[in-house]
Amino acid sequence: MGSKMSVSFCGCRRTLVAVSAAFAVMISGEAHAGEASPAFEEMAAYLDFVEYPGGTIFAEQIPEASYANTVFVDTRDAAQFVQGHIPDAINIEWRRILAESGNIPKNKLVVLYCNTGSLSSQAGFALRVAGWDNVRILHGGYDDWTAKGGVKAYARAAAAQVKAPTN
Repeated sequence: MGSKMSVSFCGCRRTLVAVSAAFAVMISGEAHAGEASPAFEEMAAYLDFVEYPGGTIFAEQIPEASYANTVFVDTRDAAQFVQGHIPDAINIEWRRILAESGNIPKNKLVVLYCNTGSLSSQAGFALRVAGWDNVRILHGGYDDWTAKGGVKAYARAAAAQVKAPTN
């Protein structure tokens, strides 16, 4: 059987591959004690550089006119995307973000989102480490974007600001 063992029940094959990869990383780390892998170095450099809140953007910060020049990437699964998404968004499930990164430009604003922001944050981290510095995460995800008025969130926030009493 050796290292090409294939398990095809209960999704165990993916788990076996992941565990094998983790084990290989652990072994290579022990073999080169004191030397960091290139992936480790890239992640460390990113974490040293990134500012809090780490590239997030709020729905209220996106003027309606900016939607045409922004690439929205829905990182949820296809079934959720079909049920509703930001207009003109493309659907790349968060796990596939690097495999399909050729569809993501580096020369314009890219906003990733999921339902709440947790999975899109993982996809965003992967893209940033891979060299995309134009990626933002939609704070609160699709759920929050919808609750704040969607494409009209910026205008709603601006109108509320005008109505707010000043002290």
